Amino acid sequence: MADDNSMPSFRAADLVIELSSAPKPKPDVVDFGSVFTDHMLTIEWSVTEGWQAPLIRPFGNLSLHPACSSLHYGIQVFEGLKVYRGDDNQMRLFRPMLNMDRMANSAKRACLPAFDQSELLECIRKLVETDQDWVPHSDTDSLYIRPTFISTEPSLGVKKPARALLYVILCQAGSYFKNQAKAISLWASPKYTRAWKGGTGDCKMGGNYGCSLFAQYEAADYGCQQVLWLYGEDHQITEAGTMNIFLHWINEDGEEELATPPLDGTILPGVTRQSILELTRKWGEFKVSERYLTMSQLCSALKQQRVKEFFGSGTACMICPIGHVVYEGENLHIPCQDKHSQLTSRIAKEITDIQHGRTPSEWTVLV
Repeated sequence: MADDNSMPSFRAADLVIELSSAPKPKPDVVDFGSVFTDHMLTIEWSVTEGWQAPLIRPFGNLSLHPACSSLHYGIQVFEGLKVYRGDDNQMRLFRPMLNMDRMANSAKRACLPAFDQSELLECIRKLVETDQDWVPHSDTDSLYIRPTFISTEPSLGVKKPARALLYVILCQAGSYFKNQAKAISLWASPKYTRAWKGGTGDCKMGGNYGCSLFAQYEAADYGCQQVLWLYGEDHQITEAGTMNIFLHWINEDGEEELATPPLDGTILPGVTRQSILELTRKWGEFKVSERYLTMSQLCSALKQQRVKEFFGSGTACMICPIGHVVYEGENLHIPCQDKHSQLTSRIAKEITDIQHGRTPSEWTVLV
C-alpha cells in the first residue's frame, strides 16, 4: 500500500458548495445534539486517488457498504467544538486548531490518512458561514461542530483502510446535562476501566464512549449521573463521564492547589482542560499541577476538610461542579465555596467572556 502521508491534502480553495433548496425551520434550542443544520461537509479519500475536493452539500444520510470497516472494527475518530455568537454579533470558534491537531493525532492512531489541519479548519469555517443563521443569539447556547473521520473500506479484513470519509455536521447545543446549574453526582468504582496505558484513551474514538454506556447506567442504579473512572490498584482518579477532572484543595503539604491528572495516555487532552491550566497558571494565585490523584487522597482530604471544589471540564459541558461521589458504599459530599467566590464560576466566566468576544483573545478565530 502506498504511503498516504506522501499524498497532498485536500485544499479549502477547491471547496464546492451545493446549497439546500429547502432550508429547515430553526426551532428554539432545547437540547444537545438532536437538531441539525441544513448543510454538511464531506471529503472523500482513497489510497489510489488521494483526497477529493471538499464538498458542502445539503444535510443527508450517508451511503455505506455493509462491510464498511468503521462499522465492524471501530476505525473511526471524531472531534467536538463550538461556535459562539458574541454580543457584537460576530461568530467565534474557540481554539479550533487544538481540535484539528487532536483529530490528526487520533487519525494517525486509527491508521486513517493524514490531512492538513489548517485546510480542514478553513473548510469548517466555510460550513459555519453557510449555516450561520443557525448560531444562536444566546449567552448559554451555541452551535456544536462534529467533525467525524471514518474508514469506508468495503472489506471484512482487519487492515489499514484504503478508503475513508471525513465529514462535518452541525447541531444545536443547549445544556449537556439537565439542571446543569446544579452539581452532579458520580459513581466511583474500579469495576470498569475507561482507558489503560498503551491504549487509546488519549484519542477521541467512538469506541471509548460506546463502551462507557453500560457503566453509566449502572451508576444510575446508585443514584448517580456519571461514572468517576478509576485506574489501577490504588484507584487513581482519571476522568468523570466524558469530562476531564479537576480538584481544588489544600494538598498534603498545606498548599492551595488546583490539580488534574497528567496526560499519560489514559487521559484525553481536553481543550477546556488546557485552557483552565493556562488561565489559572497565568493568575499565579495558587499551585497548578498535573499530577496523579487517588480516591484515598480525596477521602482523606474530605475528612480533613481540605477540599474546596471538585469539577469536570469539557467542550460540551464547559465547567461542571461535582457535589457527591459514591465510593465503596459511602456517599461523599463535596463542599463548595460561597457562590460569589467559587473557582468554577470564575473560570467559566473568563472562558465564556473570551468565547463571546467580551474579552479579546488570540484563542478565538472569527468565522
